[in-house]
Amino acid sequence: MNKLALHWKILIGMILGIVFGILAVQLGWQKPVTDWIKPFGTIFINSLKLIAVPLIIASLIKGVSDLKDISKLSSMGGRTIALYLFTTVIAVSIGLLIVNIVGPGKSLTEETRTSLLEGFEGSAKAKIEAAESQKQQGPLQPLVDLVPDNIFAAASSNGNMLQVIFFVVFFGVGLILVEDQKSKPVKDFFDGLNEVILKLIDLIMLAAPYGVFALLTSLIVDTPSWDIFAALMKYSICVLVGLAFMIFGFYPTMVRLLTGTRYGTFMRGISPAQMLAFSTSSSAATLPVTMERVEEHLGVHEEVASFVLPIGATVNMDGTSLYQAVAAVFIAQAYGMDLSFNDQLNIVITATLASIGSAAVPGAGMVMLVIVLGAIGVPEAGLALIFAVDRVLDMCRTVANVTGDATVAMVVAKNVGKLGDPHVKNWDDNYHPSQS
Repeated sequence: MNKLALHWKILIGMILGIVFGILAVQLGWQKPVTDWIKPFGTIFINSLKLIAVPLIIASLIKGVSDLKDISKLSSMGGRTIALYLFTTVIAVSIGLLIVNIVGPGKSLTEETRTSLLEGFEGSAKAKIEAAESQKQQGPLQPLVDLVPDNIFAAASSNGNMLQVIFFVVFFGVGLILVEDQKSKPVKDFFDGLNEVILKLIDLIMLAAPYGVFALLTSLIVDTPSWDIFAALMKYSICVLVGLAFMIFGFYPTMVRLLTGTRYGTFMRGISPAQMLAFSTSSSAATLPVTMERVEEHLGVHEEVASFVLPIGATVNMDGTSLYQAVAAVFIAQAYGMDLSFNDQLNIVITATLASIGSAAVPGAGMVMLVIVLGAIGVPEAGLALIFAVDRVLDMCRTVANVTGDATVAMVVAKNVGKLGDPHVKNWDDNYHPSQS
């Protein structure tokens, strides 16, 4: 089994968890499962929660501080960050729109929902109390809550992740503004810390098949209902529809309107990178191919591609952000929790900023989802509901991430006069606007 890829191991763990859970219900083994199997699922979820704060601190500081080249490429830097944030907000908003219209989690029966909530009565009660207190607050309270008065207190709870993100971005900006000689030791420390944390994630994900087995076994035992899986299929369709709109609608339209490049030209140019992204589920692994396709087949100058695309592989996770929005609302619906407007606005902000710290490797989106769920008070154990289909959706959302990177590279290149005929090698002397 060690030779199997991790996603196959997770799939096997999922199937075995479902089968064993059904068997346990038939044989009346509910208590042994609760006593001896469910705790391992809880440990797995806790390990993901454990790494969430260090991950966002190290990755986000690294991602923001890496933008120091903005001082040299200011004409590109501002446009790049603005466009990446814009496309991410659009992706999250589309995800929220679709999941609120379809309501995949609302199809669960009241019996199933009640059973799910039994194990999280405290969380549900806290959610209701928080909703009541919000009614008494002023319209600018979310802005006040964004700025922590004590970063160490904020970092002690995943529920305050938005405050942590605010501080980390603020810290990263300060790191950019000081002299390189003074900032280098700090940046080197966080670069090293980021590598250590990514390695810890690898170690945690080695336990994912067993964690998924324990989570799904206990889920079946606690809520032996097939309508959970029907809701899961609706959830998957919501994510795929949103990703398809971004990949085949929003990005090509944006390229057409802002660069004049035709739909077919853009899709043919980026399609090999899309296929590699689908097969690897990694924006980082796809980056060399993305750069080659954007430069050689879509006419982006190397100076632009080498600046915009590596940043995009780190901070631009449109597909991941869309999936996190849909997943967070779906899990909340499954638990019978009504998310307020402020909650959903919190999803937009948290998913957008968390995407900056999301590692460009398979499965990182699931870890970052813990941050989004914690920010809106939804039980993180609800991850068990979506683990079963996460691998396929991860492949699809990576395609959206890569396509978004290429889109922004083309738009930035057009704006700074570096988009032209890819067959003309001397760009500075032979620049011609793309007439694709």
